[in-house]
Amino acid sequence: MDNHHTGAGPQAQRQTMLKERKMEKTRRVLIAGESWTVHSIHQKGFDSFTTTEYSEGIHWLRGALEAGGWRVDYQPAHVAAREFPVTVEELAKYDSVILSDVGANTLLLHPDTFVRGKVLPNRLEVIRDYVKAGGGFVMVGGYLTFQGINAKGQYRGSAIEEILPVGLQATDDRAEFPQGVIPRVEAKDHPVVAGIGEAWPHLLGYNRVSMKAGGELVASVGADPLIACGSFGKGRSVAFTSDCAPHWAPEAFITWEGYNKLWQQIVSWSAGQ
Repeated sequence: MDNHHTGAGPQAQRQTMLKERKMEKTRRVLIAGESWTVHSIHQKGFDSFTTTEYSEGIHWLRGALEAGGWRVDYQPAHVAAREFPVTVEELAKYDSVILSDVGANTLLLHPDTFVRGKVLPNRLEVIRDYVKAGGGFVMVGGYLTFQGINAKGQYRGSAIEEILPVGLQATDDRAEFPQGVIPRVEAKDHPVVAGIGEAWPHLLGYNRVSMKAGGELVASVGADPLIACGSFGKGRSVAFTSDCAPHWAPEAFITWEGYNKLWQQIVSWSAGQ
């Protein structure tokens, strides 16, 4: 029996699950990343000691989405390594998925694979198939997303690049602007930037990418895309090439009156709402 024609196949089942998810009143998003650990060496003459500090940069993005009625499930990078969903059916609980400043290896190398050699699904491909079936996806810039510092983000050529409306560089893609750079709105009528206006605060850097054919440039920064939107299969994806938190998103940006609305509209658009 041909499942494609009967609608009984896995793809049809996934699309049904996503449609049911979108009909629910509570909108739900999964965010992975935006966490780090700093291990410092304090050298005082002959002697030294070390300190370790764990930090998260999710506060502003999570607050913006919760203020818009979103239910946010957050997985810091070390949690996502083990707990990030391994099936489309698990991801179908969410209207949208966000990766922010977390490298591809965190999702590719589950501890059971890296330590014990266990065969497990490729979670980048799971995200791709989720979007193809109708899910939403947002990638937020940083030192370990897109290609990132020393190209350690490692998303070029992956299933994530397939679903993005932008193409990725092969090398370190960071553009640092310590002097500040002002974004420009390119598609004033796009739902992502509707009602926000054109007077945006400065940013301090971003990841350099290139637009794909069929992608829509919504906002730019420097000579490059800042916000790009596109479709993949039945779903949508958004690339935001700067950060949602310091240092690339300085205090002027995270306290900007348009910050909450911008993120609410980015994620809502990705979710087909």
